[in-house]
Amino acid sequence: MEFLPTLQSGIDDLKPSLFELLSEQQLSALLPPSLRYLLAVATPRYPRYLLPVLNSFDEVYALVMLLVERHFLRTYGGSFTENFYSMKRARILRVKGGQVPRAQLGASDSVREASRLNTGDVWKNLAVLVGLPWLKRKLDESYDIHAAHSGLLGPGYSREREGVQSGASIKQRLMFWYKWFLRRIYPSINAAYYFSLLMFNMAYLFDSTKYHSPFLWMIGTRIRRLGAADHAAIEALTLPKKVGPARPGEGGSVFSPRNLARSVQPRLLSSLKILLPTSIFALKFLEWWHASDFARQLSRKAAENIELPPPVLPSLPPSTNSQSAGTENKEMEKDEKLNAADPPISASTFLPILTVPLPSDSALCPICSTPVTNPTASPTGFVYCYTCIHRWVEGAHERQVAFMEGVAGFAREGSDAEVEEWSKEEGSREGRWESGKGRDAVTGRKVLGGTEGLRRVVV
Repeated sequence: MEFLPTLQSGIDDLKPSLFELLSEQQLSALLPPSLRYLLAVATPRYPRYLLPVLNSFDEVYALVMLLVERHFLRTYGGSFTENFYSMKRARILRVKGGQVPRAQLGASDSVREASRLNTGDVWKNLAVLVGLPWLKRKLDESYDIHAAHSGLLGPGYSREREGVQSGASIKQRLMFWYKWFLRRIYPSINAAYYFSLLMFNMAYLFDSTKYHSPFLWMIGTRIRRLGAADHAAIEALTLPKKVGPARPGEGGSVFSPRNLARSVQPRLLSSLKILLPTSIFALKFLEWWHASDFARQLSRKAAENIELPPPVLPSLPPSTNSQSAGTENKEMEKDEKLNAADPPISASTFLPILTVPLPSDSALCPICSTPVTNPTASPTGFVYCYTCIHRWVEGAHERQVAFMEGVAGFAREGSDAEVEEWSKEEGSREGRWESGKGRDAVTGRKVLGGTEGLRRVVV
């Protein structure tokens, strides 16, 4: 990436183009949500250890990136993603123009040492790389929670919060002013933030400034490509250091603090350069795999070889004598007569579902078999009386109650004494049938949302 042509006029091979900088910023912005997603997927397996990390992801990510970015700034002169694009951060020299044009070609080593980040510059860049994005994420999250929809609540919401309630604690007062800041001031600050980034990007594109960000201008740092002197210095710096003789009682173990600090820790952090492109390739491969027709064809062929057995109804309890067996056979014959067509089978309980036949006349309600009153359609498209389908979905219709209690012929008329007598003669069907509660009366399919899924028909 360091040899891409730039759009600026003049001779400056070490100045990166705006497109390289924007690509680096996009890659850096993709890291937090990607890591959060992977952590959310792994948390259900180990909730005891990963759930606290997920709940405090922003803080944990900021601490980890503070260590990683500090190592890369001190070793490679740039951030983690900037080093992936072969870029570095250089301190602005206190000379005219901020650089030494004539000495840059003949004494690149001297210029590199002069523009190298010192300890103070490293911490300033860490504040911009880690502290500022963390603060921005927290403010955006707080704005979405406390102030994003405040305008939808009407003027009454604002009047109630014009002043702090009397007797409020210090924490409540601070929270009040924090919400007030989010509602009144933060939108303007957020707009100014993005507007300043846009202005600096445009000025950098037309070679009017050396900074592509206002924050880099504030700390006196700009982005440069890695040159030959930088690669030579990085190679010399990353060579394994020679560890002197062990101290008395320390030993030569690799797990000793001295060896860990000098050899294992730098190599572990530097290995992230290899992990980043590998993880990007893996994520892109998984994205292609789940979006391609090839994966769907493989899954379809694998499903074709699986033969699912038909649903089996739960067997009735074994009979103790011939009299009980005869009684059960009679009940089964009556059930078959009550529902001549093959009833649908529930996928969860494997029980037959009570349904009603569709009348020959479309003007009649399938449930009460009378002309439709106040027509109401279910999601399946069948039209019923409003009271019939509403009570059917609730599971309180007379036909459902009569059927589940064992009343022959779906009795809708008769006194309570007659219904109770019929129930004793027929026997309850609880546990052997489903009443159709929450389902369509004709098809037996579930009505999503219950009674809220019903729609009036305008004739």
